[in-house]
Amino acid sequence: MSGTTLFTPFTLRALTVPNRVWMAAMCQYSAAPDGDATGVPTDWHFTHLAARATGGTGLIITEATAVSPEGRISPYDLGIWNDTQVAAFRRITSFLKEQGTVPVIQLAHAGRKASSERTWVDRGRPLAPEEEHGWTPVGPSAVAFAPASTRPEELTEEQIGRIVRQFADAARRALDAGFQAAEIHGAHGYLVHQFLSPHSNHRTDGYGGSFQGRIRFALEVVDAVRAVWPEDLPLFFRVSATDWLTENPQDGREGWTATDTVLLAKELQAHGVDLLDVSTGGIAPDAKVEAGPDYQVPFAEAVRSGTGLPVAAVGLITDPVQAQDILATGRADAVLLGRELLRNPYWARHAAAALGGEVPTPVQYHRA
Repeated sequence: MSGTTLFTPFTLRALTVPNRVWMAAMCQYSAAPDGDATGVPTDWHFTHLAARATGGTGLIITEATAVSPEGRISPYDLGIWNDTQVAAFRRITSFLKEQGTVPVIQLAHAGRKASSERTWVDRGRPLAPEEEHGWTPVGPSAVAFAPASTRPEELTEEQIGRIVRQFADAARRALDAGFQAAEIHGAHGYLVHQFLSPHSNHRTDGYGGSFQGRIRFALEVVDAVRAVWPEDLPLFFRVSATDWLTENPQDGREGWTATDTVLLAKELQAHGVDLLDVSTGGIAPDAKVEAGPDYQVPFAEAVRSGTGLPVAAVGLITDPVQAQDILATGRADAVLLGRELLRNPYWARHAAAALGGEVPTPVQYHRA
């Protein structure tokens, strides 16, 4: 591969992304918690995302965007369950596309982790149902996320079906809002992940127990979204490759494993998922992360080599040479940057200068 793999285009279905420097979803907790503007993107969201687009980022994934009010992880999250939200998102997606950046929405339901404070207020403590802006969360089982968390209500099969339909409705709205790809959030202890992991899924019906039972909800969500998402546009899925429980010799609890992830990836591929966004953790607040030198990259590599499914690697990727090496050695097809892009919105532009690549420059920045 050339020395500028990081800045070569990447095509999924009929969509071509201009480079492999992508922005991971990061919650901003900056939407209105109530009233007509609940879940609506604000000037903060526009500025936050637009800055990374003008900085040369090839693809940007919005923060976890709830498919229903109860699906928000905090009262201050974005949502995509009504037309007011759609109209506000159009301003953002239009600007990103003008800069040559692909806008992607992350569709989410927080499940048992829902109803919590912003991270900078009491470290994101759980909000009790009787508190202002609080509500009772739901989950695959009535198992609280943490000792201080509200015990969630166990979802009935009828409620599960309703949430599946909410994902599909949200995908329709996302398309109307101008997004060019959709990502289903199946990681970090959100609802889909809660169904996947035996740590949080104690059901004995068709949505629990065996591996096939625990992945049923994820596949139903994928099928529902894929059915309304255009055939020529890609669908992503974010997964926590491990819960850091079973695979941690210091922890005897049963959780989701890297082996499970490769098996799931094969199923997702058969159901129309085009790329796996590979992260880790989130199911248990006290799980010990055993991060190696490449952190989460080996999990992405395992999916790619075991299935052929395109993958994006994420986690502690900060250096252009590091990012380039991940791609050039075939461990991933794209890199997702999070905190590093918060520190430096122009990371892609600086990396291109360092490696000899190119990113588009806004016409306003051209000088004779």
